[in-house]
Amino acid sequence: MNAIPLVIISAVLILIAYITYGRFIARKLGLDPKRETPAHSLRDDVDYVPAKAPVLLGHHFASIAGAGPIVGPIFAAAFGWLPVLLWLLIGGIFIGAVHDFSALMVSVRHKGCSIGQVIEEQIGARGKFFFLIFSWSALILVVAVFTIIVAQTFVKVPSAATSSILFIILAIVFGFGVYNRGVSLLPASIIGVVCLSGCLIIGLKFPLELSYNTWVYLLLGYIFIASVTPVWILLQPRDYLNSFLLYAVLIAAVAGLIIASPTIQMDAFSGFYDEKLGYLFPVLFVTVACGAVSGFHSLVASGTTAKQLNSERDAKLIGYGSMLIETILAVIALVTAVIMVRSDYMAMLESAGPVAVFSSGVGGFMTHLGFSRETGTSFVALAVSAFALTSLDTATRLARFAFQEFFKTDETKTIRRTLHKNRFLATAITVFVAALLVFSGSGMAIWPIFGSANQLLAALTFLTIAVWMIRQGKSAKFALYPMILMFAVTVTALWQLVYKYYQSGGYVLASAGLLLLILAIFLVIEGYRSVKRGKVKREVEVS
Repeated sequence: MNAIPLVIISAVLILIAYITYGRFIARKLGLDPKRETPAHSLRDDVDYVPAKAPVLLGHHFASIAGAGPIVGPIFAAAFGWLPVLLWLLIGGIFIGAVHDFSALMVSVRHKGCSIGQVIEEQIGARGKFFFLIFSWSALILVVAVFTIIVAQTFVKVPSAATSSILFIILAIVFGFGVYNRGVSLLPASIIGVVCLSGCLIIGLKFPLELSYNTWVYLLLGYIFIASVTPVWILLQPRDYLNSFLLYAVLIAAVAGLIIASPTIQMDAFSGFYDEKLGYLFPVLFVTVACGAVSGFHSLVASGTTAKQLNSERDAKLIGYGSMLIETILAVIALVTAVIMVRSDYMAMLESAGPVAVFSSGVGGFMTHLGFSRETGTSFVALAVSAFALTSLDTATRLARFAFQEFFKTDETKTIRRTLHKNRFLATAITVFVAALLVFSGSGMAIWPIFGSANQLLAALTFLTIAVWMIRQGKSAKFALYPMILMFAVTVTALWQLVYKYYQSGGYVLASAGLLLLILAIFLVIEGYRSVKRGKVKREVEVS
């Protein structure tokens, strides 16, 4: 079977969904372009900074994409391409995009607050207490996983390391020019894209070869600095320029794929059980997170994006649209795996990892556009590492937010006050704990529990959205049904993982999984109580 129809059909379905179901969700959420957003009402030029729609789309997409929509589908391809493709399309359109869009709007309507603060208002202080512990723990897993992925990519593709460093410098110059010197966005973007190409060329000429551990230390230092600096210095401009990398990868991949016209070599369905992954249910739904649905996106939407939204008019494009772009990226990642013979796929996955599978596949497509395979592979590796770096420092910033929020207090001159107010100390503690996990020797064994925690976070976000809608007297079915599915998937997966880690002696990961499961159960109980209290209150008011 030819791979082209899969990509074309997926793209058409996603476009139709954006126009139709996206409009339906927008009406449910009550978008109002006339309402002032927190980026304006609470502007502080550190975290609350209004951004133009293309810039914020770039930031949000680059932050949520990371390596997740690449790694997950390529791992899950072992089950066959059909179940992965179905989950990507159904999940992306009806669950993931709805999750991101709704999380963004819930935060905007609560002054740009994080999901944790929304939970405090909608569910109660205990709900917020449990959620902040849960989200901080989940974000530590995100930081650890993406640190490992980026470090491995830099070791295997040294040219991507050089290009990434130059890219960071370019982003700082870009941000300074646009925000401090009043350079117009269009000419700045053109110059930025040209310089971005220069970063790639220099990287190919001067690859930076360092050991894995050295890269880990450098990355940990980088994310500390990046997560405490104002968003306009690095976060906004780097993510905006990152988006051009992604668009280039998508265009090059699709154009090269159409010309190459590759044949799918792997079976549509390989069975309900895989020796390395386990059973199709629930493994597929937690392995393929980004691209279908990812709880981490709600933390990005409510942690940074909601504080930069210029107008509610932009929310559909940024919230619903960016998730669907990620779904397309995930479909392409799946194709790069399934056009290989299964034995070759397994060998490359084992020896070089999923990012190498994707880079090699898209690099191969780009040879049909006149690029050498080395140039194409390096370009794609740079793009993936750039996405992963974005997710890495965004996750660190969000973990810092959660940590500080947990210790929020009105007291003065206390340790609790210091932990709440000092972003440098909060970031240092977050990075230190993530580093312990990175150097624990668990490696990518963290991925399954990260996937489970990520999807459980999505279920908890849907719970928050549902409670918010119900307490307003509105229908919440569009959030309740996905919430039930995600809870069923993640609770099953976490129980299996806890048992598996305990049996193999992985007590740290087993304990982490059990903690996440217990916290989620408590949050469900608190959410149910909140809805009951809201119903009783409305009945009293009516009577």
